[in-house]
Amino acid sequence: MESVIRYFQPPKKSYFLFGPRGSGKSTWTEQFYANAAILNLLEPDTYRIYKAAPERLNDFVRTHQNNTTTFIIDEVQKSPELLSVVHQLIEKNKKYQFVLTGSSARKLKREGVDLLAGRAQLKTMHPFMPSELGDRFQLKTAMKLGLLPLVCDSIDPVGDLKAYITLYMKEEVQQEGLVRNIDQFTRFLEAISFSQASVINFSSIARECQVSSKTVENYVGILEDLLLSFRLPVFTKKAKRHLATTPKFYFFDAGVYTSIRPKGPLDDISEMGGHILETLVAQTFRAWIDYTNQENKLFFWRSKSGVEVDFVIYGETGFYAIEVKNTSRLRSEDFKGLLEFQKDYPTAECILLYHGKELIRNKQNILCYPIETFLRQLKPNQPII
Repeated sequence: MESVIRYFQPPKKSYFLFGPRGSGKSTWTEQFYANAAILNLLEPDTYRIYKAAPERLNDFVRTHQNNTTTFIIDEVQKSPELLSVVHQLIEKNKKYQFVLTGSSARKLKREGVDLLAGRAQLKTMHPFMPSELGDRFQLKTAMKLGLLPLVCDSIDPVGDLKAYITLYMKEEVQQEGLVRNIDQFTRFLEAISFSQASVINFSSIARECQVSSKTVENYVGILEDLLLSFRLPVFTKKAKRHLATTPKFYFFDAGVYTSIRPKGPLDDISEMGGHILETLVAQTFRAWIDYTNQENKLFFWRSKSGVEVDFVIYGETGFYAIEVKNTSRLRSEDFKGLLEFQKDYPTAECILLYHGKELIRNKQNILCYPIETFLRQLKPNQPII
């Protein structure tokens, strides 16, 4: 695939750039900072040298400072000890800019980020947004393979997607000793895939995996720290009724979800289509929010009785309730969640995304929007509709 212009806009000062593996952090930094000095901790020799003596970073900077003031440290979580040296260098020379990429926040949260004492911003790079791909975005393909640059750019996308979680298991989970029983964690991954776009039942997963609920909670935390998953909170602002309080679980990319979800002869995969579509919308909204220079947050909404709206966006760009339907023919029951939400929040713009071809605003003032068109047009710093 030819080069894609990413929407991510970097700060002018030092910053952390987090993102799952394969999201394009290294490719982007090498292209954007063409003259930067790069330290890649995924290279075994480099990792060994700087892990043994983090102060060697001073020599690295002195060696390159006549040619550049920008220094990239790839996969900085491999050696959090480097951050204390980075801190000293930033204090010593205000012109230095450090770009610190990472595919895991676990070690940094424990050992390092606070060492920079607010000197560096936290930024995130996501899989491609559909609009970044332009005409190359095809909804059916994205539902099958997701939008990770590593996969989209591959000559063997299916093979690379299958190997993706295996690589994480080997290099992030096993090598870093995040879990004691890797087979147990593998079973957990399959079990929790059935909770995609749903509220997690910790007790049920614990019974299936024959572990404690506390272990399942710890495993979910590991997935989040590795940036492989996220939880979506319930929108409760000025709530007029009793609402559910438990967040929903998502793997971060539709293709990663489909690669993990079991598809054997006894597995009911009919429900996957809706969850895949919802995941594509969720990951696109997350990227849109992080790349937009305004304060917005993503939620879902659910009443105690189980009436639900898939997504709520609330912030400086507006107030939106969005329902995703994996169908081209709409029925009256498809609008139930949005109609209930309207009763409590009449000022919200209600949108229903579906596979149809027509853009329609119905009698209840709900905008029915073709989902592929919607995803293609969504761009940072531009209105949702």
